[in-house]
Amino acid sequence: MKLRYSFVFGLPLLGSAATAAELGVKLDIPQLKVAEYHKPYIAMWLEKPDQSFVANLAVLYDIKKQNKAGEKWLKDMRQWWRKSGRDLQMPVDGVSGATRAPGEHSFGFTPGRTPLAALPAGEYQLVVEASREAGGREVVKVPFAWPPRSAQTLSAQGKEELGAVSVQLKP
Repeated sequence: MKLRYSFVFGLPLLGSAATAAELGVKLDIPQLKVAEYHKPYIAMWLEKPDQSFVANLAVLYDIKKQNKAGEKWLKDMRQWWRKSGRDLQMPVDGVSGATRAPGEHSFGFTPGRTPLAALPAGEYQLVVEASREAGGREVVKVPFAWPPRSAQTLSAQGKEELGAVSVQLKP
């Protein structure tokens, strides 16, 4: 059974009446059969094909730990930490949120209040990194062109910490 959630950082999901291009992300977090399961920390960002950082889209971590103890483990998402994380003061409005349970999760981004507003035309990749306490770490990348000329869905498959990652683009 797959659980479906909509998590949008206060933005409309795909299919809204927005007139500008939209970027949607569907992310599957697999249920792992391990003795002690912890929800993964997940960072989602955009970068150029040369792997230079462009913008953060989402950072999901344990925001409810007392004294911001959940922030201590953000550096375990090594690629994101080196590119952007160490320079951020968490939480970041519109970017940070709580970890998610196993299942399929949807995120929607429109140019109005997200980094997409200043995103010049060009080639990019969505990068999703997951790290789990007492578990592994995985990075999945999905290349795409912005702005999209037509509606399309692009995807990549994780191997352990992440399942399917798909990017839906609408002009």
